[in-house]
Formats: sequence, C-alpha cells, structure tokens
Amino acid sequence: MGVRQRLGLKFKDEIAFLKGWKRDRTAVGAITPTSVATAKKMASVIDPFSSLPVLELGPATGVITKQILARGVGPKELLSIEYSPEFCRHLQQEFPEVDVRCGDAFALDLVLGAQRGAKFDCVISAVPLLHLPPSKRLSLILDLLERIPTGRPVVQITYGLLSPVVALPAGYEVRHLAFMMRNIPPAQLWTYRKTR
Repeated sequence: MGVRQRLGLKFKDEIAFLKGWKRDRTAVGAITPTSVATAKKMASVIDPFSSLPVLELGPATGVITKQILARGVGPKELLSIEYSPEFCRHLQQEFPEVDVRCGDAFALDLVLGAQRGAKFDCVISAVPLLHLPPSKRLSLILDLLERIPTGRPVVQITYGLLSPVVALPAGYEVRHLAFMMRNIPPAQLWTYRKTR
C-alpha cells in the first residue's frame, strides 16, 4: 500500500471520528482516533490460537479493530460493540464480516442476546471509563472478567495517570501495560485479570 493510500485511510478515519465526536462528545473518550502503535499494543495481548472469539468495546472508527484482525483474529471471531450509531454505521461498512453491534457496554447481556453466556479470549476496551463513577467502572471490569478465562486480560485504554479501576477484590489484579507517548493525547494501557 502506497503512502497516499495510507494517508487517505488515516484521513477517512479522522473524518469519521470527528463526525461522531461532534454528535456526542460525552460518549467519545478521546480527541483523536487511537494511534496505530497504541492499537497494536492493545491487540498484542490476544492469543490468536485460543479458539475463542475476541470482544472489543468502543471501537469508534476501527483503528483498534484493524489491529485485532492483523493479530490473526478472523473477522467472524471478533465481536465489536459500539455505543455511537454514527460509528456503528461506519464500522459496519468498513468491516462487513465483523459482528458489529450498536449497544451499551454496561448492558452486555442485552447486547449479546443469545451469546450472553459466551466466553471470549480477552476484552479490548476503549470505553471512556473516566467519565463514570468508580463503582460503575468496577462493576464493568468485574463483569468483563467473568466473560473470559481466568488469567486472560481485559485491556483498557485511558488518558488519566492512574488506572480507571484502582482497587480490585482479592483474586483479581490490575497491571500497567504501557504508556503510549505516540498517542494524542498520550495514553495509558492497563490490564485486569482474574487470578483464581
């Protein structure tokens, strides 16, 4: 792929992002799309040989989605849930084979429907947790950890200095994955795991 083509795709993502941000600024946690380097780092935790699907929350324009697919996850093995109808339409056009659902990450059973009992290899999340009360953040992370095998991660991007969920109950852990300077704004990546 040539430089012009790559720039054209990046520009297309940024236009889609700005349209979605303009419509609902509180539901979009960033001021620009996630950088490719950050998206790659988030996708690096995926085990492409686990035979389990991957759950992506808050894909926005699909920058992270592309890196999940590049990691070796088949389009049919990726379930992406996006809150913004604008971003949903964009994702469904860009990734017609991926199971993109428009819905609320805080009502996962409803969004998953018949798949509510499904297990996932891991969860890749760009849900803007810092806009929410700490109890709601904790509730989401604990719910997500019930949907993946013990030891597998939920990866969360955030733009604050600390983890959006600071303390987890016994049997769970939070770890810093990376500080991504090449993201605008710079981002922190955190992982959450059930340890037993």
